[in-house]
Amino acid sequence: MCDDATEGENEAYLGGKQLSRREVGVGAGATLALLMAGCKETPAPANKPASARPTETTAPLQPTAGSAVPLAVTGRMVSIQTPEGTAEAFFVAPTGGPRPGVLMWPDIAGLRDAYKTMATRLAGAGYAVLVVNHYYRKTKLPVLATFAEFQTEAGKERIRPLKEAITPEGITSDGAAFTRWLDQQKEVDKSRKLATAGYCMSGPYTLRTAAAVPERVGVIASFHGAGLVTDQPTSPHALLPRLKAAALICIAKNDDEREPATKATLRQTAEAARVPAEIEVYPAQHGWCTVDSPVYDQVQAERAWARMLATFQRYL
Repeated sequence: MCDDATEGENEAYLGGKQLSRREVGVGAGATLALLMAGCKETPAPANKPASARPTETTAPLQPTAGSAVPLAVTGRMVSIQTPEGTAEAFFVAPTGGPRPGVLMWPDIAGLRDAYKTMATRLAGAGYAVLVVNHYYRKTKLPVLATFAEFQTEAGKERIRPLKEAITPEGITSDGAAFTRWLDQQKEVDKSRKLATAGYCMSGPYTLRTAAAVPERVGVIASFHGAGLVTDQPTSPHALLPRLKAAALICIAKNDDEREPATKATLRQTAEAARVPAEIEVYPAQHGWCTVDSPVYDQVQAERAWARMLATFQRYL
């Protein structure tokens, strides 16, 4: 996951490519700007706070799988009541009628523009997407503005107590609450199953969500997920037999090098549980799918994105 070991591996990887941190930051910023191109905000009444204003946009850079022309979408900030408090989230969906819902969990740096952009793009492909502030127990938004901010000592100190407040039981409860909220929205097609996608530390959250509401979740998608297999009774992989969902698990090259047995354990457990599973190691570093990550790899991110859309289309 995004710990000191991963940071060291990614620094070595970037050093091998002879890129400075500044050059990487510029590249990630350009990618984020390109993904956000064409977005426009719908004017709101003067007495309506900016955070409540809906945003209408056409999602750019469609992946090779799915609709060739992105749909017009509308997004808004929302608040969701959970058993442990009120969580802020960003909800974005196509304007033309109900669509399958997707619960998106962000990486260790939290809900920020990068994940709003990723959610907006997925909505443009035909899904009603909720991306959440999973640190709501300890803080309101903003958490961090960019992944680069997390990489500073101040950023890591900011995140540490927020992360420590999250428990497996809390994520299970949150997953159920967030899926209930999705099912209450007119933009969500309740006749079709939901999906959940997670990145980095939130890869395991997809399994906990699907186990919490197995009748509703039809796909889990984990990208460079951390701690999917542990020696603890609460290990996420042990939940596979409780799922009624297909699994897409995309593993980073350096994560696989550190824990080479993980993929085999996941495959064996999924097969024994009769869970349809696509489990693959990608030739990319931990964090490669997140658009503001210093190791964002557009080629491999597009490949993972296309596999996610193909899995959604098949099972939702």
